[in-house]
Amino acid sequence: MSSFPVNERQTVIVHVAVPLPLDAPFSYRVPAPLAPAAAVGRRLLVPFGRRKVTGYVLEVADDDGRELRDVLEFLDDGPLFTPGELALYRWASSYYLHPLGEVIKAALPAGINVQSRRGAGLDEGELTGGRSVKTERVYRAVAEVPDTVPPPGKASELLAHLAEREEESASELRRLFGECSVQLRRLRELGFVEMAEREIYRDPFRMEAVGHDRPLELNERQSAALVRLRAALDAGRFTPFLLRGVTGSGKTEVYLQAIAHCLEQGRSALVLVPEIALTPQLVSRFRRRFRCGVAVLHSGLSDGERFDEWRRIRRGEAAIVIGARSAIFAPLADLGMIVVDEEHEGSYKQGEGFRYNARDMALVRGKMAGACVVLGTATPQVTTWYAVAGGKLECLDLPERVNGLPLPSAEIIDVRGARGHVLHPRLAAEVEANLARGEQTLLFLNRRGFSTWLTCEECGHVLRCPNCQVTLTYHQGRNRHICHYCDYAVPAPSMCPGCGCGRIIHLGLGTEQVEAYVREHFPHARVDRMDRDTTARRGGHARILRKVAERQTDILIGTQMVAKGHDFPGITLVGILSVESTLNIPDYRSAERTFQLVTQLIGRAGRGDDPGRVLIQSLNPDHYALAHAVAGDMDGFYGAELAFRQETGYPPFAHLAALCLSGTAASAVERTSELLAARLRELRRDGGGRVEILGPAPAPLAKLRGRFRRQILLKAAGRTALHRLVCRARESFQPQAGVRLLVDIDPVDLM
Repeated sequence: MSSFPVNERQTVIVHVAVPLPLDAPFSYRVPAPLAPAAAVGRRLLVPFGRRKVTGYVLEVADDDGRELRDVLEFLDDGPLFTPGELALYRWASSYYLHPLGEVIKAALPAGINVQSRRGAGLDEGELTGGRSVKTERVYRAVAEVPDTVPPPGKASELLAHLAEREEESASELRRLFGECSVQLRRLRELGFVEMAEREIYRDPFRMEAVGHDRPLELNERQSAALVRLRAALDAGRFTPFLLRGVTGSGKTEVYLQAIAHCLEQGRSALVLVPEIALTPQLVSRFRRRFRCGVAVLHSGLSDGERFDEWRRIRRGEAAIVIGARSAIFAPLADLGMIVVDEEHEGSYKQGEGFRYNARDMALVRGKMAGACVVLGTATPQVTTWYAVAGGKLECLDLPERVNGLPLPSAEIIDVRGARGHVLHPRLAAEVEANLARGEQTLLFLNRRGFSTWLTCEECGHVLRCPNCQVTLTYHQGRNRHICHYCDYAVPAPSMCPGCGCGRIIHLGLGTEQVEAYVREHFPHARVDRMDRDTTARRGGHARILRKVAERQTDILIGTQMVAKGHDFPGITLVGILSVESTLNIPDYRSAERTFQLVTQLIGRAGRGDDPGRVLIQSLNPDHYALAHAVAGDMDGFYGAELAFRQETGYPPFAHLAALCLSGTAASAVERTSELLAARLRELRRDGGGRVEILGPAPAPLAKLRGRFRRQILLKAAGRTALHRLVCRARESFQPQAGVRLLVDIDPVDLM
């Protein structure tokens, strides 16, 4: 049962999940004085061995007389999650084979903790987000004015101002009257004014200007999609859709108008985006349209801001939540609609720890809530398209750009005989012409830094990361070689570390080198670069995007974050400098990812009145993913890719699980991986189902952050056999000391 009234003389039992790598819950006795506080979702402090740990109440039951240890303390003012949210956590724990306590911890806002009156001057059990709840002083005029005469001057002006208002914050009074603390203190002493502390939220939008806009007129295809979505919302049951729309077809406007209908029904909405780089534009558009309270959840917020946004959502003060992957756990009540924008993006999959996929969980949460779920994209996942063909998703098509704008022309430039050029002469000439017309250009390269590796012409030595066994990337701005996996860094050497000669050269193109080239060859152009280095500081994404939107940037150079969802009418030319880094990844999804990336980049051009042009530099110009992307032949690509997947036995024709073993001793990892593979084969023979076991083999990144890595890949036609085999292996196999086993269900990255 979830909770029940308890007589103070009774004791109860609580079943508790702890945020540790342990699968089973633990039972504790709740002493009679604490029993009234026992409820599902409460956080509590319990003894655990010789330690004290926090836990989460999963169930409350009658005391059955067992010898159990006592709960030490209940934390917070009340439950942190509802029984309905617990059902989602349980599903995620079961499906992704991850401990429930760690799932719950990941679902709650980062930094949530409890501070006692003794520790921070707060009420016992007050919930905080890594710091105390933020408050501000407010002043109000007293109802019964004292007989004394108020002081003249600024004090009298303050009193007159307060008399016209219910209350005013100290910060607003300082803005209006300057420094006035002395006058306010005097007015309080004389009895004219009283002061109180009021809780306030940290506002992640505080620097944004907000206007108001109205719904746009929809074209025929948009209207048809909206009618279908409204009908699904009116039905009030789980209905999943794919909204497939070419770039610039107006998917966001369909989202907005469908969500408006959802809000009219008194229900809430969740909008997921793949990266925080997309959040500023989308949030701004939603805040201009809606006045119901829009909250945002992503890793770019401070712990305090995330905590405050979470509290606004929990209290029902925000009916719309926009966020990246972790926003799938937003505590929205009466959820009516979930939108997963750019549903094809791999960043919806968590890459470490609790390896959930927010895109897939959106469908599960929508089913639990009876909500309408919309997967929106111009380039659906192959598995999504297969689900449409099988009738599991309804497809709503937007095949044309709004206002009849033409799709850009695209062309592949074969650069196999033109090595050494950052920009092929043809592309360089197009950039020059675009500048002359006053139009904007986007140059894409999915490698940051100046050059991707250093080598010696004399002895062939290559500078590698000692922790990850990958080449170090040279960052000219910092004059250092940096590992993009573990952040190991060394100063740029002037002599070869291997033989001591000075004949060292930098190879491999990065965005810093592209920027240097562009600034040298187009000296009058206003150039910006958008990659993880330039957006690391708070507000970095928004600052660069604002400059592009306001036409203060002529040439934007960027990595993958510029390919997704941005709408800049001034960009008429897109140059893709290389697609080989995506195309040649040793992963079954490399062709799919390349097709999606190139199609999305093509869509960045010509979204305004002027036609768009796209030039793609490639060393593999005949690859089918590129050919179909340039031709805009989506159905042709999916046909070819599905044939390849069926022949090789990859999703959607199979389900996958990756078992990754890692440790600091290569021999221990190798030995443990062989033992695990043998155990898996033994279990398969003993009724483990038809599961293909591949490996063990070194992972493509065989050493990462100082740990050697080996991988076993499991394939099965059905999920049940796959889960059963992995569960039995985890229950009966103990890795060697120092070796860690990670399970990744439905992996999207096999690196």
